[in-house]
This record gives sequence, C-alpha cells and structure tokens, in this order.
Amino acid sequence: MTFAVLALICAVAMLGPVVSLNRMVHIPVVIGELAVGVLLGRTGTGAINPDDPTLEFLAQVGFALVMFVAGTHVPLREPAMIGGLRNGLLRALGVAAIAAPLGLLIASVWDTGHGPLYAVLIASSSASIVMPALGGAAVTARSGLEMLVQLAIADAACIVVLPLVLDPSRALTAGLGALGVLALAALFFVVLRWAERSGRRRHLHELSEKRGLAMELRITLTMLFTLAALAATVRVSVMLAGFAMGLAMAAVGEPRRIANQTFALTEGFFAPIFFVWLGSSLDLRELAGNPQAIGLGVALGVAAVLAHGLLALTRQPLPVAVCTAAQLGVPVGAAALGTTTGVLRPGESTAMLLGALLTIGVVAVFSDRLIRAVTAPAAPASGR
Repeated sequence: MTFAVLALICAVAMLGPVVSLNRMVHIPVVIGELAVGVLLGRTGTGAINPDDPTLEFLAQVGFALVMFVAGTHVPLREPAMIGGLRNGLLRALGVAAIAAPLGLLIASVWDTGHGPLYAVLIASSSASIVMPALGGAAVTARSGLEMLVQLAIADAACIVVLPLVLDPSRALTAGLGALGVLALAALFFVVLRWAERSGRRRHLHELSEKRGLAMELRITLTMLFTLAALAATVRVSVMLAGFAMGLAMAAVGEPRRIANQTFALTEGFFAPIFFVWLGSSLDLRELAGNPQAIGLGVALGVAAVLAHGLLALTRQPLPVAVCTAAQLGVPVGAAALGTTTGVLRPGESTAMLLGALLTIGVVAVFSDRLIRAVTAPAAPASGR
C-alpha cells in the first residue's frame, strides 16, 4: 500500500457524505463509501487491492472503531432505557424465533447445510448502520429506546454466537475466546468506573486539556486495541472487542471530549477506509456467473426484513421494525471467518454480503420515517 492509494481512498470516500446530502432520500454515508469500494475494487477497476495486508489492517482498525462508536451510542445510563428493556429484549428474542425456521428453510432450498448460520444473519442487527442513519437525532420516543435495547442485544448476541455456528468444531474455543474478551471489557469497565467515581478521570481531563496531551483518548485507544489484540489472538472478530469496549464506556458515561475525538478519528479517517475496503473486497461479477448465489443473497436479505418487519405486529412502528433488520458486522465477520476457515461454498460469502446490502438499502429508504418515529415525544403515562 502506498500514500497514493491512501490519498485516493480518502478522496473518493468523500462521495459518501455527498450522497448523504440528498434531501429526497436520506442515504447513509456508508452506502456511498461501499459504492466507491465496489467501483475501485475487485468488481470495478481494481485500483484498490483489498488483499493488501496494510490496507486490510487499517480496515480492521476502522471496523473496531466503528463498532466502538456504535457501542457508545447505546444510552445505557438513561433511566428511560429501563422502561425499554423488557420490550426490546422480547423483540430481539421474537426475531430470533422467527429467524430460526427461515434460516433452516433457506439452507434446505439452497442445500448448503448452513441453516444455523443463516438464522444468526437474519436475526442480527447493526447499530453501526442504524445509528449513523439517524444523523445525530436524539432518540426520545419509547419506540426508539426499545429499538436501542433490541439493537444492543441482537448485536452482542449474534457477534458472540456467530463463530459457534460457523465452525461448530471449534465452538468451545470460540465461546471461551468470546468470554475472555467480554471479561476483559468488564474489567475495563470497573477501572473506568473507579476512575470516574474517585475523581481521577476528572483530574486527568483537566491536566490533559491544560497541556494538550489527549491522555483520555490515548487511554481509550489503548484499552480498545488491547481488547482487539485479545480478540485476534483467540480468533474472535474485532467487532466484539469494539462493541464491548463501547458498551463499557457508555455504561460509565463517555466524556464529551472523548466522544468528539473518537468520532472525528473514526468518521474522518478509519471508518471510510473500512467501508471502502469492504466494498473493494466484494466481487459482484462472481454473482453474475452464479445465479444460485444471487438467489441466496436476495433470500437472506428478504428474510431479514421479513423477520424484523413482522415485529410491527407488536405495535413497533413499521419503519423502526424494518430498519432493525440492517446488518453489517455479522455478515462481514461471517464472510471473513468463513473464508479463512474454508467452510463456505464459492459465492456464499458474497451472497451474504449482498443480503446485507439489501437490508442497508431498506434503511436508506425508511431513514426519514425512522428519524420521525424515534424522535417523537414519548406518550404520557396512563396514570394507572
């Protein structure tokens, strides 16, 4: 990888924000960044080589940071979150119950034997897609708070379960690895809470701000990358490390300074690299010669929207229900791990990513209605 390639990625990645400015349809920034990657990667000109180890490493850093920011956006400290906990949990479980037979059905029709994997993909959600689609809007409605709980549970559960269903032969190892990452994240939470309650964090903040040391950012990144290093060692996706660290920070209360710094670092540099790299790794021409893979991808995407959309029957607003079908991290992790272990069939990884792109497209279509649904004032209590 060269500085010229890096400059090209950063320059063309600006198409993402440009596309998102469309007033008719609120298109998430990641759509433009993925499109750029597709045009310049394996499907298009080949100007970007997704197999370049340096680029791949930077993309993994971006993936960890994207999931970290998504985790910090879960308002765990909000009292209203307790009110949304029950319904959010029940809806996540409801989607999982619907996803299980759908996954088995799709695996049976396409004769892949990966029913449990498809069920996890269908049941998954992606806070890294839904939260940016909100455009910074404050989630105030009860349906929105319940959605955040549902996203957090689905994200975390599917990230943990993914390696278990992808390669059952090493399910015990993967499970222990995931528990190790979560245990270390819990330890970091304890340390951060102690620093906050003892006043040490505040003292460090004042010293850092006075001398321009950015110590809080350095400590946060050290913790995040330590988790990522552990995840890589035990062969667990860095998405779990990033999301777990983000939840730990959210539970303590992320300082505004850290939030601004990590958001700028992520959205301004590493996230575009990740999404452009992801787009460049897709070979849509492989799908053109494999109608079976196209059908599989469409089936997975439609099944995800259907499974989540059916939760509108529980009085969840339809835009919220279908947007929780958005998936990214889990399909990406499945494609990466599946390719590494060799358990997926030719075209299957691209099909899974195609299904994810379909769900992201649904978010683009419903994003304006989603924002209105989650920012509407909560209904007053009945008084009973």
